[in-house]
Amino acid sequence: MTTSPRDRLIVALDLPTVDQALDLVTVLGDSVGFYKIGLELAYAGGLDLAERLIGTGHQVFLDLKLHDIPNTVAGATAQIARLGATFLTIHAFPQTMRAAQDAKGDDGLRLLAVTVLTSSNDADLAEAGYRFGAAELVAQRAAQAKAIGIDGLVMSPLEVAVVRASVGPDMTIVTPGIRPSGAASGDQKRIMTPSEAILAGADHLVVGRPITASPDPRQAAVSIVAEIAQSLSDRMS
Repeated sequence: MTTSPRDRLIVALDLPTVDQALDLVTVLGDSVGFYKIGLELAYAGGLDLAERLIGTGHQVFLDLKLHDIPNTVAGATAQIARLGATFLTIHAFPQTMRAAQDAKGDDGLRLLAVTVLTSSNDADLAEAGYRFGAAELVAQRAAQAKAIGIDGLVMSPLEVAVVRASVGPDMTIVTPGIRPSGAASGDQKRIMTPSEAILAGADHLVVGRPITASPDPRQAAVSIVAEIAQSLSDRMS
């Protein structure tokens, strides 16, 4: 089934309280159908919010970035699968990916392997002890995720085109680090505009502050969806 431009936009509810998140959902109305709940909101009642959003017909991306011993990852994945979320992130370490893949069950949960965080560049990876730069590490982890059977990948838009050519059309690619033209980059270091990311081969775009901090969040979302629609048309032509 073809994914609509509206459902390719995932709004990051990176807010401190459930009430603030619900206020934003109300403001956005039918301009958005897909929301991401990350660690900040998850620890403030976000899992209950996820069930509520799913119950009202929204799709939910639980960005929990699981990474622990295999038994713990498996148990957490099985619990999360029961919520009815669409996406769950895990770190793209082979042991973690295998444990989550084995435990996700048949409830429709799709696993996204986080390759390299968009807040990290080559210098950050070197400081952390990695011998690869970001592009090389993303490529290696993408290949491992595909071999294990993971549903999709999370990466900066800068790596999308190369990885798409490598993994083919079937793996879902989700890209944070999206900044419309003129928007502040914040703490993101590897970014693109919505149009650039879609043209590179991304399937879903995660957008937070350019919408959540906008004076008119609904219009900001509508504008990004329109840009996605135009870019999809350009990509197919």
